[in-house]
Amino acid sequence: MTATEAADRRDALVERLFGATLGTWDILAVYLGVRLGLYRALDDLGGALSHELAAAVGLHERYVREWLEQQAASGILEVDDGRRFSLPAGHDEALLDETSLNYIAPIGKLVVACVRPIDALVAAFRSGDGVPYADYGSELHEGQAEFTRPMFENLLGSEWLPAIPDVHARLQADHPARVADVACGEGFSSMAIARAYPQVLVDGIDLDEASIAAAEKHLDGSGLEDRVKFHRRDAADSVLQGKYDLVYMHESLHDMSYPVEVLKACRGLLAEGGSVVVGDERVADVFSAPGDDLERFYYGFSVLHCLPVGMVGEGAAGTGTVMRTGTVRRYAEAAGLRGFEVLPIENDFYRFYRLTP
Repeated sequence: MTATEAADRRDALVERLFGATLGTWDILAVYLGVRLGLYRALDDLGGALSHELAAAVGLHERYVREWLEQQAASGILEVDDGRRFSLPAGHDEALLDETSLNYIAPIGKLVVACVRPIDALVAAFRSGDGVPYADYGSELHEGQAEFTRPMFENLLGSEWLPAIPDVHARLQADHPARVADVACGEGFSSMAIARAYPQVLVDGIDLDEASIAAAEKHLDGSGLEDRVKFHRRDAADSVLQGKYDLVYMHESLHDMSYPVEVLKACRGLLAEGGSVVVGDERVADVFSAPGDDLERFYYGFSVLHCLPVGMVGEGAAGTGTVMRTGTVRRYAEAAGLRGFEVLPIENDFYRFYRLTP
């Protein structure tokens, strides 16, 4: 490589990292806008001067003015000649509509949560230990729930599960099917399954106390209380064995320190003829560099959160976010789930697997 070529590559990297820094500032400012209710108030007001917005949300005007100017400078907000700021059409959906598949605002919570235990992560790189899930704080499970909720409510019962004809038929049967939603988080997946299939009984199971507490709050007043229950317990609990026609697990297997043991527990939950359906990251089947944007997106989460969480415990698997199809197959076979199928479900983020004994 010539000196000129090396200089060009250097300059390109410097430019790229500068651009990434701009994006980081945007993400963190979006986080503030969501957490402090600035976008919601701005939308409710139909646009506002800085002092009007500050008064509406009970914040200091000087901070609000700087945030507004940053947002306008970055093109996230619009501003007129009178210094009145507003949300452009379309941006309101991306930042405020919690039911939209284009709702991107939770990404701010996820990024902030991923860097919250940064000192512990640095220490883990040196020691080889993991970083416990709880160290990432409540915004990690809140951000995950908010990010996936629109997909669960719009796709899980209308596209994803109907793509498995015999499972779909069993869930529609008059004799109520039983579903275990393993690692259910804040429970939106459990509730979406129950809404889509009015006969089914759903048990949402998770070991994280804060997530189950949030799930129970979401359930209250939903009209699903008689068919959805949330449990803070281990899926391997003998009380649960052999009861379920479907075990569903979404975007959590790669986080597990002991994924084979988890899949063994899922196998144990199955009634005769039941299936385990796993939705996890859609990544390439083999590593290549440079990767595409989605691969880079997942590797970022892996370095900062998913791998450290999956390194907790003696002999932890340390799978990481970038869990390829061959790895899922290997885990399934080791767990005694010999039937392995990649399901014909199209989604930008997730690949779906059906596992059977």
